[in-house]
Amino acid sequence: MAVVKALIFLNAFSLFICLLIIFLDRIISNYGICKITINNDKEFTAKGGKSLLRTLFENKYFIPSACGGKGTCGYCRVKVLNEDIPVSPSESLIFTREEIKANYRLSCQLKVKTDLRIEIPSEYLEIREYKGSLESSEPVTSDIKKIRIKLLEPDTIDFKPGQYVQVRIGGEAGTDYRAYSMASDPEERNSIELNVKLIPDGLGSSYIHALKEGEKIFFSGPYGDFFLRTDSARKIVCVAGGVGLAPIKSIVLAWSRQPDKRILELYYGSRTIKDLYDHDIFVKIGEANKNLRYFPALSQEDPEWKGDRGYIHNIIQEKLTAGEESEAYLCGPPIMIDAVTKVLTEKGIPLERIYYDKF
Repeated sequence: MAVVKALIFLNAFSLFICLLIIFLDRIISNYGICKITINNDKEFTAKGGKSLLRTLFENKYFIPSACGGKGTCGYCRVKVLNEDIPVSPSESLIFTREEIKANYRLSCQLKVKTDLRIEIPSEYLEIREYKGSLESSEPVTSDIKKIRIKLLEPDTIDFKPGQYVQVRIGGEAGTDYRAYSMASDPEERNSIELNVKLIPDGLGSSYIHALKEGEKIFFSGPYGDFFLRTDSARKIVCVAGGVGLAPIKSIVLAWSRQPDKRILELYYGSRTIKDLYDHDIFVKIGEANKNLRYFPALSQEDPEWKGDRGYIHNIIQEKLTAGEESEAYLCGPPIMIDAVTKVLTEKGIPLERIYYDKF
């Protein structure tokens, strides 16, 4: 009997603690209505308790956030004019001491608890939200789908080759966003193409892979300073790994329309032939444009493959001529980006002319 009473007491006590935590959380987290002032010009009010990033999104102010609010990409930085804003561990890894002293913070890590005055780049205020519908969803590898979105409201978009959008996850009522590079030609202003790799238990990729043709998709954009520079005559070196091909494809398509084409060398690394999607597109562009030099390579043995084998940074080491005036655009896994960057600098391309987007 004593054991039963003890168990009843422990269960009752645990229930009491849980109810107390819920009650205190509601009381403590009730920060009321907070005013957000942007660039001393625009302002709005919102209920406190959410992250600044989410609060901005819900009020149609769109800040870059490639990592989906995990505090790892550093893109959602804002300058907070309020004093004594604490710094999270994530922010300590992202920002320098000087940036922290200047009150730069990650909007995904900053919870709205009081009125806030922030500064953001003025170009962010030009970012728009778009409504589209799924025009097609085509599997191109075992885990990558080529997604075509037809724009509805507004029905056109202007972007630079290499930039990305942030897709709203969960449809019209959703408030989570995930970033995906546009793989289409910027001249195709009525639609965009995304290449989405299915990540196990991935919120964004699972949602997009499950969409049916005709379903509505909401996204904002364009974002990003990773885009083709058109104000130079240098040779272009493009390097893609896996689904990092998406923005590189957009760059190649835009380049192919230029009347005076600079030399472009495209290095595309994949594991097997089945993973080497859109290979035929680049072969066709290369046949029509002598200034495109295309170097696909497989990292795994494949008896059907007659081309280069090995990791893509080793292919670049072998093929790329050192000392030429070049600029580079890299997109793929961080380990690939780091290895390729090392080779490119050894070949004479300075870091300030190496642009990259780590997937």
